[in-house]
Amino acid sequence: MKFIAEVNNEKHEIEIKKVGDLVFAEIDGRKYELEATQPESNVWLFKLEGKIFECHIGQNNKITIGNHEFDVKLIDTKRLRGSGVGDVLADGIAEIRTAMPGKIVKVLVEIGDEVVAGDGVIIVEAMKMQNEMKAPKDGIVKEIRFNAGETVNAGDILLIVE
Repeated sequence: MKFIAEVNNEKHEIEIKKVGDLVFAEIDGRKYELEATQPESNVWLFKLEGKIFECHIGQNNKITIGNHEFDVKLIDTKRLRGSGVGDVLADGIAEIRTAMPGKIVKVLVEIGDEVVAGDGVIIVEAMKMQNEMKAPKDGIVKEIRFNAGETVNAGDILLIVE
């Protein structure tokens, strides 16, 4: 996936490829290989050269890494070429997965429901904490793979939005 990230009013060319827990990123020509995990909604852990960076994705395009906060705006390069397809629609479907083993507390949507990016769709309890999983894009709920009360493993696909 290629895009431009505007960070604190400075633009950077970024290309990202995810293979399992590994992320291969190229930022302004510099190449990185990171281990990436998502222990909870809106929180990512990145391991690079033995160091772990905790990244919180907040509201209004705010990303916090350690004590540093950044304003980030992503620009889809396909849109810039005139394709007219937004980045959230480019892949067609979005799979909502669990980051940790847990239990489904409540399913907030039904198959066929229309959702908007950021809408809560399912609540998962992991490590005695309830996490509301959110729709990553606008779309229609096409598939729900688990019901309330069922246990899930890390990486299980819970729901599909198209």
